[in-house]
Amino acid sequence: MPRKTAAITRSNAARNAPDGAVRIPAPGEGKRGEQGYLGYLLRQAHAAVRLKMERTLADLGVTSPQFAVLTMLNAYPGLSGADVARLTFLTPQTVGVIIRNLERDGAIAMTPHPVHGRIQQWTLTPRGATLLKACRERVIALEKRLALGLDGKAETTIRRWLAGIAAELQED
Repeated sequence: MPRKTAAITRSNAARNAPDGAVRIPAPGEGKRGEQGYLGYLLRQAHAAVRLKMERTLADLGVTSPQFAVLTMLNAYPGLSGADVARLTFLTPQTVGVIIRNLERDGAIAMTPHPVHGRIQQWTLTPRGATLLKACRERVIALEKRLALGLDGKAETTIRRWLAGIAAELQED
């Protein structure tokens, strides 16, 4: 089979760039826009939100994964480290480091499981609840920015769609 020439295989961005240099499209352009794969667009959006969240929480000394751990422990007190890892999409090793750091900083406390003594259960301390409250104020502002231009029905539809993707694909 004959090979395609460089002119045929080169993207429009490359053909339009000066000196043959490839111009990388900005978010929202080309395959990074409406022409892109849904999975890529979800990942691109996630990366943008996570970077913005990291910057938003930085002066509080909280990372995006730490915020996720604090949020889940607030919602479901008494989780084990393994449960936290599953809920936050982090590795058990990463959660172990986060838990040690949050415990060292006095944001969470460990209690042994009442039946299975080797299982450690984690809960927020008053200091952790105060820290989470400060983080949530900032993250809620970011969430409002994400939903800007959406009416309540559209936001509900998007939330249902995203949750449905997670539920549907987890079953595979």
